[in-house]
Amino acid sequence: MTRPDQSVPDVFDPRIYATGLPHDAFRELRDHHPVARQEEYEVLGWPAGSGFWAVTRHTDVVRVLKDAGTFSSHLGATQIRDPDPADLPFIRRMMLNQDPSPRFAGETPSDHARLRRLVSRAFTPGRIDRFTTAARARARQLLTAARDMGPVFDLVSAVTDDYALLNLSDLLGVPESDRGLLLKWTERVIAYQDPDEPPVLGPDGRPVNPRSPAMLQEMFAYAQQLAAYKRRRPADDVMTSLAQSELSGAELEMFFFLLTVAGNDTVRSAAPGGFLTLAEHPDEQRRLRAGEVAPDSAVEELLRRHPPVLSFRRTADRDTRLAGQRIRKGDKVVVFHASANYDERVFEAPHGLDLSRSPNPHVSFGDGPHICLGAHFARLQLRVLHEEALDVLPPLTTAGPPRRLVSNFINGIKSLPLTEA
Repeated sequence: MTRPDQSVPDVFDPRIYATGLPHDAFRELRDHHPVARQEEYEVLGWPAGSGFWAVTRHTDVVRVLKDAGTFSSHLGATQIRDPDPADLPFIRRMMLNQDPSPRFAGETPSDHARLRRLVSRAFTPGRIDRFTTAARARARQLLTAARDMGPVFDLVSAVTDDYALLNLSDLLGVPESDRGLLLKWTERVIAYQDPDEPPVLGPDGRPVNPRSPAMLQEMFAYAQQLAAYKRRRPADDVMTSLAQSELSGAELEMFFFLLTVAGNDTVRSAAPGGFLTLAEHPDEQRRLRAGEVAPDSAVEELLRRHPPVLSFRRTADRDTRLAGQRIRKGDKVVVFHASANYDERVFEAPHGLDLSRSPNPHVSFGDGPHICLGAHFARLQLRVLHEEALDVLPPLTTAGPPRRLVSNFINGIKSLPLTEA
């Protein structure tokens, strides 16, 4: 899609992604404009912004993600839209929006690494084993119920939404009665561009950023209540570990936000995308069902084909060059995982599906110091879900087109009707 006032394809408009990845646009950008200026026009009620550089080749995406000294997560946070300047100090408290080296007064050199270590320690081997057993039982139960619905079922509403949400709830230790809150908060943050999730309007009639302090107060208050409960009644879950750690109250709130939103939506987006890909490639689906491909390898290829996150933003901290393009200090630089994963310079026949592809250096979980902390858990859940599906479900094909999320951030699928092939 090319806007009349641009000489390069537009990959900013969230509405583009409602019909799938814009492969033709990405290919043109990779081939001719690997670091391309994009207009940030007003769309879906959200105000115009200053514009950004779209980075679409795999090599350049990896460079930006790894070079935190040049391309900062902290300066302007990690969303394309600039946050309200008054909200930026608040947003910077989240680990995702910090850099490995200090940039601001009060930030110690070890803040980012310290926070990552704290969360990593919460995922003990025993906890992982118990989580795997519970996820497998849940996958089998949901898949069996979906199969028994009749010849056609919606994988998203019948299986993957609940699978991701209930797994996350168990991991965090959220009581069953409160689990709907996690879904509400995730939808508010992730689906804010989608017309099915109308934005909250401020006094000026403009949409309120769902990551602003005002919009997160309910979630943060709940996080503090849950942490206090876990201190009184500790259990074998991640929130107990975080509540008993040296995290400050503000850090705990931000971790709860990150784990709730990212932990839920990574699997929630990737799982239906993988099943859709298999349904569209019956030969590879047969290979997987015949045991000719290892599930771990299949999951990696399905993640390459359907990355849960479409893009992430950085801000240049110094003048530099990227793929020959001059980038000035303060410029927004947005990497497109969804383009990098299809770069012909790295992946042979990238638009084909090869479940045994090796090597498979996709960037679906990022790279560098901000590589996804939950990547191991996401892979585990996806592998378990596909293993159980091979045993419970027949070969599948689509029974209608998927409904996709309107978003330039999350590669979401809202419904996916499937039937026996």
